[in-house]
Amino acid sequence: MDPKLRRMASSFVALLLLLEQGMFSSFPPPSGPLDRVFQYIDLHQDEFVQTLKEWVAVESDSVQPVPRFRQELFRMMAMAADKLQRLGAGVDSVDLGSQQLPDGQSLPIPPVILAQLGNDPKKTTVCFYGHLDVQSAQQDDGWLTDPYTLTEVDGKLYGRGATDNKGPVLAWINAVSTFRALEQDLPVNIKFILEGMEEAGSVALEELIRKEKDRFFSSVDYLVISDNLWLSRKKPALTYGTRGNSYFMVEVKCRDQDLHSGTFGGILNEPMADLVALLGSLVDSSGHILIPGIYDQVAPITEEEKKMYEAIDLDLEQYQNSSQVEKFLFDTKEEILMHLWRYPSLSIHGIEGAFDEPGIKTVIPGRVTGKFSIRLVPHMNMSVVEKQVKQHLEDVFSKRNSSNQMAISMVVGVQPWIANINDTQYLAAKRAIRTVFGTEPDMIQDGSSIPIAKIFQDIIQKSVMMLPLGAVDDGEHSQNEKINRWNYIEGSKLFAAFFLEMAKLH
Repeated sequence: MDPKLRRMASSFVALLLLLEQGMFSSFPPPSGPLDRVFQYIDLHQDEFVQTLKEWVAVESDSVQPVPRFRQELFRMMAMAADKLQRLGAGVDSVDLGSQQLPDGQSLPIPPVILAQLGNDPKKTTVCFYGHLDVQSAQQDDGWLTDPYTLTEVDGKLYGRGATDNKGPVLAWINAVSTFRALEQDLPVNIKFILEGMEEAGSVALEELIRKEKDRFFSSVDYLVISDNLWLSRKKPALTYGTRGNSYFMVEVKCRDQDLHSGTFGGILNEPMADLVALLGSLVDSSGHILIPGIYDQVAPITEEEKKMYEAIDLDLEQYQNSSQVEKFLFDTKEEILMHLWRYPSLSIHGIEGAFDEPGIKTVIPGRVTGKFSIRLVPHMNMSVVEKQVKQHLEDVFSKRNSSNQMAISMVVGVQPWIANINDTQYLAAKRAIRTVFGTEPDMIQDGSSIPIAKIFQDIIQKSVMMLPLGAVDDGEHSQNEKINRWNYIEGSKLFAAFFLEMAKLH
């Protein structure tokens, strides 16, 4: 097809998608500089999709610690650095040394990219965080297409990393490149911090951020993260909070070797029975955590907060059907969202050392370890929670009068994060969303943990905002991950509009 006809067809498809999404409203259309910016993005959307295809093709898997994937990670970071340099950015690829693995091997850590476009002291400086590594993926895991070949089906771009997080990173770059191509001055100074180890715990990143606090981050006014999803398939959202996480191990030990139930059953305290009693004492059938004092630090809900929950667009029936869960613990949208976002939850994850294979084995495990976690909400103190958990389990165990040994440890601790929704960048993002999507955003929180937000907030001590691009059904981390072409292209416009709104409000 002739390139001009292809561009016209792409623009027509984008228009149809907008109509399908129902995003037109009474909000006025963009004018002035944004007219040309939006037209350029529409006309060049095939090029933007092609770049995403090239990035998805890189198997930048940080989860599997093998040399081949590390080489791919280095290649991915080099591609991103080159892309930014071609836009005129000053780019520093910071060497983070090596990662020592439990099996004794050492693997190099991919560099972190620190990039900057513009240093006008009269302009505000916005820093964008993203990651270019992905979760593991193989087609025989249940993918309908090759996970590393971006494949478009019915306006959906399928591929590992499409929404988490290569698509959003490129949408930000697309916005910058559009201003550059149109020879328009960037409304704000822009910085990037891009890493390649987020899916593996952001190895060495926090140390680098501390080191760069008074250098690279010294001029940063605001930080933006686009590494999460909308609550809806159609309506955009702004995220202002995430839950933290405390992960616990509780071990019960009789001896190091397993025992035969015919020889020892009935004459000793079995570790598994002790552990089941301990795990069963943590949460009741309604999801209420039974650890004394655990809810004492949870802030009471305000009337203003209630109104925010009421305004959120969530189709409960659709949400339940898509989750394939027969029944939730709560019946209303507001109750479900509150228990996902602003109340703590406790989940039991597994038992190590137990017989879990098919068939029959009359074994008494000599040592078992239970694994559970508590999702923390703002105002909960992690060290206080750790003490409450340990005290509760010790009390339960002592009442059993068991001769076994019990040990409890908190192995992961991630603090919750919450932002001020009245900060300048939240106001700018709302205005940009109205301009691009013609609607007010859902103001949401995230029930999972995104540690980088709290790290930035604590170390850099500047406003942090989450501005998601992906739809709720994008399937990050799972088979058939995708980003809608519409979200990707309109997201590029959203970031461009956001730059202009930040300049206005500065």
